[in-house]
Amino acid sequence: MQHAVGSPLPPPHQPGHGPAAGWSPAAQHPGPHHPGAHPGSAPAPQGPAPVGPPPGFAGAPTGPAAPHPPGHAPAPHHPVPHHAPPTPDTTGHVQLPPGGPVPMPSAPPAAGTPDPTSTTLAVLLIGPAGAGKTSVAKYWADHRRVPTAHISLDDVREWVRSGFADPQSGWNDHSEAQYRLARRTCGFAARNFLANNISCILDDAVFPDRPVVGLGGWKRHVGPGLLPVVLLPGLEIVLERNAERSGNRRLTDEEVARIHGRMAGWYGSGLPIIDNSQLDVPQTARVLDDVLARSIASPPQW
Repeated sequence: MQHAVGSPLPPPHQPGHGPAAGWSPAAQHPGPHHPGAHPGSAPAPQGPAPVGPPPGFAGAPTGPAAPHPPGHAPAPHHPVPHHAPPTPDTTGHVQLPPGGPVPMPSAPPAAGTPDPTSTTLAVLLIGPAGAGKTSVAKYWADHRRVPTAHISLDDVREWVRSGFADPQSGWNDHSEAQYRLARRTCGFAARNFLANNISCILDDAVFPDRPVVGLGGWKRHVGPGLLPVVLLPGLEIVLERNAERSGNRRLTDEEVARIHGRMAGWYGSGLPIIDNSQLDVPQTARVLDDVLARSIASPPQW
């Protein structure tokens, strides 16, 4: 299913509106305690006083300093300058590039054949319920030579637990809004993965008779470099696969037939179509690679 694009999400966290920066372990770990010491007196010295703070101590302890025994000079004091650089974060920090619209993939040199198995790609796998989109997408992502993520619209939609709006219980504003939010979340995730050199394959039941809010919505969310491929087996195949489902993923036979009939509109659209009626999952994944190689060399107009 596909629906109109929702309004932008709230802006991300802004600097200066979170926990105070410059946290120092000195405030959480007071100075060392000496068992047996009496208030107001210092233990007998056993050698020269140490110079500077002990290792790992970020600042001078608070409270009055202990008096020094007669004949012993106080240890030199080394105050920490106010403008000293902060202690580096011991857990490290990895700067991630921000996600942006995915551009069209570059065409390979004329003498070479594009290899989709080692290219960073954004793929949208379209098909009716029971077409095998999720199984093919997972297998394809698992067997690539470059990092690849699988993003399923239904999985993201079901992140909502309490208050989940199940369309099978009746289509309403809540189910509409949750679908829109799930699609937008998938788009943001894909853009961030692609910006960090991780390919993505998304799957969704996109209808050809609603191009603006369907395929056009995915193009706005991810970018013009998204490569759509339609997975469309025969009706008897999707009915068999739907019968093996359970929960809210299983539809009535009438609903499956209606969705399958609408998906037939992709024929003649110019998008690549794979009829996987007689193909298992590995075979379909290999055909998908062949289709993507042609799409990279000559991107479809959509």
